[in-house]
Amino acid sequence: MESLSSLFQQNYSIKCFGCEITAELNSAAIRLDVQIGYKYLIIALGLKLQFEKVKGLPEGFNYPKIGSNYSVKTVEKTWKALQDFKKGNAIFTFPNTPVKCAGAPQKIMYLSEEYLRKTGKRSDANFIFNTSLGVIFGVKKYADALLQIIKERDIQVNFKHNLIEVRADKQEAVFENLDNPGETKVYQYEMLHVTPPMGPQDVLVNSAVADAAGWVDVNKETLQHKKYPNVFGIGDCTNLPTSKTAAAIAAQSAVLDKTLSLVLKGQNPSAKYDGYTSCPLVTGYRKVILAEFDYNAQPLETFPINQGKERRTMYHMKADMMPFLYWNMLLKGYWGGPAPIRKIMHLGFK
Repeated sequence: MESLSSLFQQNYSIKCFGCEITAELNSAAIRLDVQIGYKYLIIALGLKLQFEKVKGLPEGFNYPKIGSNYSVKTVEKTWKALQDFKKGNAIFTFPNTPVKCAGAPQKIMYLSEEYLRKTGKRSDANFIFNTSLGVIFGVKKYADALLQIIKERDIQVNFKHNLIEVRADKQEAVFENLDNPGETKVYQYEMLHVTPPMGPQDVLVNSAVADAAGWVDVNKETLQHKKYPNVFGIGDCTNLPTSKTAAAIAAQSAVLDKTLSLVLKGQNPSAKYDGYTSCPLVTGYRKVILAEFDYNAQPLETFPINQGKERRTMYHMKADMMPFLYWNMLLKGYWGGPAPIRKIMHLGFK
């Protein structure tokens, strides 16, 4: 882990307190008394964790048996809950909002299941995945593979179940049935992993650059704002209809680089983002299904093999290669996704 400030040259880093974007005036307020004008603006604000939207959180994390891998403040509590597991329900949740890294709620479940098998506790554990979604994964090819794994590992999946309350003092989690709003069910847990609701940053909500839901409103192909041609968006803060992942941001950065270069020359954007995103689905200690797909939820795989299978090679790519790409290439602007590699691997046909 590195501090954010260490990733930027000091001359180009501005700390923002209570930011406000005024697109009509081509300015951004970084404090109440300081405004910065811009000729072009790229918005890359990520999203916001909203634990508080679940009754009983975040204060519930002060109790044992509950954790979340989505925050540095709660991730170690997940490990502690797993280590202290004795007997009962191990429950993993998926919220009724957009999320970043939508595969992560399942990854921790598969890893936890294998850990309890290795430590001899699996027979005392009832694994439950309560998801607000109606499918296990948005791409059928990978969903089919995951459902087979779930069946083999005896994991119970409840679709359209949204976590609305945690009673940490009683080790109870309350879920609403989204198919029948108002209907709730209480689950006792021995371990609870919470994937929090997520939403846009406060500075974007009700701003001129956001859509009705608060996300930056951009053209899904060019990443250019639909109303303000000198404003662009990238990553989790946008309303791009694709999964919010680092892989998606890498591919978007390549398109945005070409788009902005042409706009600066007074030309129309020509590069088009196809919605490429990727989710390395960790299904065990050394097994990964490498999901890659586009806007149409169709596989867009880099390698000329079936990536819908669990593979150790894909695990090593995630564990060993991706951190290098992230720290040494993506953050420095050298990695725009695997599209060139995909063309080579598929002899130019993809």
